[in-house]
Amino acid sequence: MRTRLTTVCLFGLVCAFGACHASAQTTVEWVVDGETREAIVYAPPAASGGRPVPLVLAFHGFGDNMQNFQGVNLQGAWPAAVVVYLQGLERRQGLLGWQVEQGTTGDRDLKLVDVALAALRNDYNIDDDRIYATGFSNGGMFTYLLWAERPHVFAAYAPVAASFRNSAQPTTPRPILHVAGQADRQVSFVDQQAAIDIAVAVNGVGALAAPCGDGCTTYGPNTPSPVMTVIHPGGHTYPRPTSGQIVAFFQHHTRGSR
Repeated sequence: MRTRLTTVCLFGLVCAFGACHASAQTTVEWVVDGETREAIVYAPPAASGGRPVPLVLAFHGFGDNMQNFQGVNLQGAWPAAVVVYLQGLERRQGLLGWQVEQGTTGDRDLKLVDVALAALRNDYNIDDDRIYATGFSNGGMFTYLLWAERPHVFAAYAPVAASFRNSAQPTTPRPILHVAGQADRQVSFVDQQAAIDIAVAVNGVGALAAPCGDGCTTYGPNTPSPVMTVIHPGGHTYPRPTSGQIVAFFQHHTRGSR
């Protein structure tokens, strides 16, 4: 579904989490299995040279699109990173979305990520140890699928309002941030709690829990692959602080730190 940002309108680019920054915005296209795929890329000037920069791939919800989802303003929360909002393809009834299980739709979205990463590495000086994935709702489910199918590519994952499908079961510990609403009627909180339980079990951090703020718990805070949860009382929304929380979590984790 279209991303609902608590108290913030999402039509067009909204600098909702602070001042706008000078990252260059461009729309790119890649051909994947004969189909044109699109993305909006925000890249800081440093991405073209100098030290390698982080990369964040962001996936919108079902029925949403990259133009709307860029309003969550990850690029403003992390102006030093290359931030890419990818566009899904039609899943049903003309609405855009992402695969949530391996082998469906010809793995078109997993293939998109592979092509996008190769192209972005060619165009920018990407730090391979600081590549991250995040998504909302259906995009968050695809983020979980990336953990299961591409565990050695990404340094950390941040699904929002999402759950696992049965076949998308990760086996490799990785840092996870999960944001969930207790009143979510689109992706039930029970299903989201089950996803959190899977993450905690895979990462082996169930016995180590510590508070980290309002509604925030970190399982295994001093381990290489913690699970951080941010639980809010709302529904199927993307709360206003979420992008900042995601960026802060990503900044604490690199692939090489494990």
